Order: sequence, then C-alpha cells, then structure tokens
Amino acid sequence: MRLMIIEDEPALRELLEYSLNRSGFAVEAFGNANDALIVVEDSPPDLILLDLMLPGLQGLQFLEVFRRRDQGTPVIVISARGGEEDIIKALELGADDYAPKPFSVKLIEAKIKAVARRRGGGAAAVVKSGGITIDFDAHKALSGTEVLRLTQKEFELLAVFVRKPGRIFTRNQLLNLIWGYDADLVTRTVDAHVAMLRKKLGPHGRNIKTLTKIGYLWDEGREAP
Repeated sequence: MRLMIIEDEPALRELLEYSLNRSGFAVEAFGNANDALIVVEDSPPDLILLDLMLPGLQGLQFLEVFRRRDQGTPVIVISARGGEEDIIKALELGADDYAPKPFSVKLIEAKIKAVARRRGGGAAAVVKSGGITIDFDAHKALSGTEVLRLTQKEFELLAVFVRKPGRIFTRNQLLNLIWGYDADLVTRTVDAHVAMLRKKLGPHGRNIKTLTKIGYLWDEGREAP
C-alpha cells in the first residue's frame, strides 16, 4: 500500500516515514502541499496523511483542490488544530478521518487500516499478475509458490509494477515514487534495481519491459513457461 505524507514538521515527518516503512507501507513524504499536488496528479497514492498548517498551499486548500480531481483516494488529516470546527471543515471538504496531534504511530496505522477497509482498499490486499503474487499484509512476494528474497526497494518496485500492469513508468517517476526524489543524474539507480529484480524474478523477470529512452512497464500477459 502506497502512502503519501504531507507534513512540514521534519521530526514528525521522518518518524512517520520511518515507522510506516517498517510496517510494510511504501511511503512518499513531502514538507509542503505544493510539491505533493504536482506528484499526486501524475501518480495518486493509495492513501494520504495530510497536515493542515503548511507553508504555501494550506492543507484544507490542498484537500479542496484534490477532491475536485479525485474522489476515491482516502485522506486522513493529522493536525494540531483539533477543534470541532476544524474537524467538521476537513470532513466536509472530503477528509475520511482526523487525528489531532499529538498521536501515536500505532493509532495512525490503525486509522489507515480502518479507512482502507471502509474503502475496500489495501489493508488486506493480495495482488496477482504475470505469475507473481504480492501479499501486502504479510509484506511478501511470491513467484508461483516460491517466496522471493527482495530488498525493501525491490519489493516496492515490484509492487508498483504489479499494481499497474501495462502502465508506462519513466525512470524519474519511479525515482519519485520509491526513493522520494526526482533527478536525471541518478536514474541509473532505477536501472540497477530493475536489473537485480529481473534476476530475482527468474523467468517472470521478462514481464518487465524496457521502453528505450522512456522507462519500464509490467506486461502481465507474458507468462513464464
């Protein structure tokens, strides 16, 4: 399950990113809503954690703009503004839940899973494509019945491909989704991880197609013998 965190307080943002990554989520974190809005338009996550008091575009402004484009992606507001008026306003603009600060990471995890269940989403997701199965609850990927020994980044990369078969991802998009930055100078990072992932997938590695000078896509129709 891919999460986006929009939180300008560095210590809290890093704590949430670290803890949720360790719990098996693929996390993308931003310190402002302006940058997040650009990314979310191109590749929406499965769920957004949104602070309200942000530099530049405020949290409620982001929520209002985002909901005009996307009615389906869950949004949980995390904010020190815990008054009834603030909570009601956020819910009216389309937030799915509200967590006043301070809060524990365990509470946030529970809210993420509860919202995902209500939306029929990723809390219990098992995705199958092209001979590969990913169990997001167990944080496990299988080739047939064989458990794959993947690093965290390889797992996240495979998850992006398998959840969006046939979609073209540029190297910069993959850098942003998985490593959290966008820089032409380090696109070789993606190529190196794709090469290693292909090797670990064995015959199913052929499902990862290279599009010259563009990027990659997952072709689920190409089953390994």
